[in-house]
Amino acid sequence: MTTVLGATRPHDDDGGAVTPGGSGDGRRRGPRLPGDLVAVLLAAALVAWACVDGWAEIHRGVTILAGWPPLLADWLPHFAPGGITAVVVALLVALAGPGVAARLRWGPLLGLAYVASAAWTLGLALIDGYQVGVVDRLTTPTEYLVEVRRFPGLGPFLTTFTDRIVGMTPDTLVTHSSGHPPLATLFYVWVGDLFGPGGEPAGLATLLLGASAPVAVAVAVGALGGQRFGAAGARVGGRVELLAPETVTAGRDLARRYLPFGVLVPGAVWVGVSADGMFAAVFAWGVAFLALGAVRRGVLGATLCLLGGVVLGGALFLSYGLVAGGLVPIAVAVLVRRWSPLLAGAVGAAAVVGLFAYGGYWWLDGYEQVKLRYYQVGEYGLLRPYTYWVWANLAAFALAIGPAAVAGVRRLVWWPRRAPLAVVLLVGAVLLAVAAADVSGLSKSEVERIWLPFATWAVLACAMLPPRSARWWLLAQAALAITVNSLLLTTW
Repeated sequence: MTTVLGATRPHDDDGGAVTPGGSGDGRRRGPRLPGDLVAVLLAAALVAWACVDGWAEIHRGVTILAGWPPLLADWLPHFAPGGITAVVVALLVALAGPGVAARLRWGPLLGLAYVASAAWTLGLALIDGYQVGVVDRLTTPTEYLVEVRRFPGLGPFLTTFTDRIVGMTPDTLVTHSSGHPPLATLFYVWVGDLFGPGGEPAGLATLLLGASAPVAVAVAVGALGGQRFGAAGARVGGRVELLAPETVTAGRDLARRYLPFGVLVPGAVWVGVSADGMFAAVFAWGVAFLALGAVRRGVLGATLCLLGGVVLGGALFLSYGLVAGGLVPIAVAVLVRRWSPLLAGAVGAAAVVGLFAYGGYWWLDGYEQVKLRYYQVGEYGLLRPYTYWVWANLAAFALAIGPAAVAGVRRLVWWPRRAPLAVVLLVGAVLLAVAAADVSGLSKSEVERIWLPFATWAVLACAMLPPRSARWWLLAQAALAITVNSLLLTTW
């Protein structure tokens, strides 16, 4: 049974509403393969074909530049003792998570979800061992810590940053620093100042911040409500009451269904430890603050929207690709049917852009230089074939979001009007962002980490799955992540 805005109606095993004389009255025409399973099998076929075709391309001499296509990894079965943490967390969350999420009070639930997410992410990293999985991840010659060691001070860093993106001189920024706006490198400068230099504090800070992304998504969804098409809060005296009790309850119920899946997302393999996991969390919290402000009026609402805009503005200076994520704040405004939150958020984001411009860095100039660097002779952007990666990227993304999210997206596509509007718009926004990033040609390979800010929101589609099957889907998500991390030595 599922509740839709106070009305209760049964659903059949495939998620469709039961109608007299329809598929739910027992008069089926014979056995058929469930639609969710078909979607998962198609995604698995895509992954398998990306692997087979990738190896075929390698044997033909094509430069794929991925150790185990479609992932940037190498075949190396392994399992360090610390990986038992991931197995234990997976079993606890899969078996007890849905029940706990349904019963526990909202505040403690968010805290518990963060602890579980951090433990799951760390447990996956520990499959590689603490030294390899956490300490050494961000210490390679292409990572941000190289620039931390030669940081010239904030002023010179910003004023010379754009000029150091393109080129092959000793002063040229290393790969990751040059491929991202300056705040990505500055984050690690500040981590080093606060917690000490080296890979361990950088890795732990990245992991612990990245693990908070599912909580931010839950906060946003809990605020926005579970309304369906044609509903936005409750009408009181002719006006929309955004924080009506029934709207808040519906939103939190939806977030409760999402949270166990948000915790056990397979993409956590790359949240611990890649900077993109941290980017995902910053972006998610920006949307969460915007959502919290959008459902409130007055000074508090405007302040939260402004804060959300500042955080989202900061996200733009972590990754150029997050400009495509601008569809998500627009979805928030559509959900609450008010554009003023988006305007307040834009003011906050503009303030961040202005501060960086005042410091000597203009985002558009940096972006133009990055495109030049991406297709520079010898760089991966020029060498990797677009015709392979434009579809193989989607296979890597499917691995990051997992089979449960694939099934959830299938339900959204099949029955969008039966889904909560927040799920339709938020998941739809990030899938459009993924499509835009994919066809741009600026994301060829490594999207299992690069698209983590979008994967975090795509997993929201798992809230569409029947509660009675949630434990099996959660076990499938966990099994995929543990298998990938145990058979392959990922770069992140």
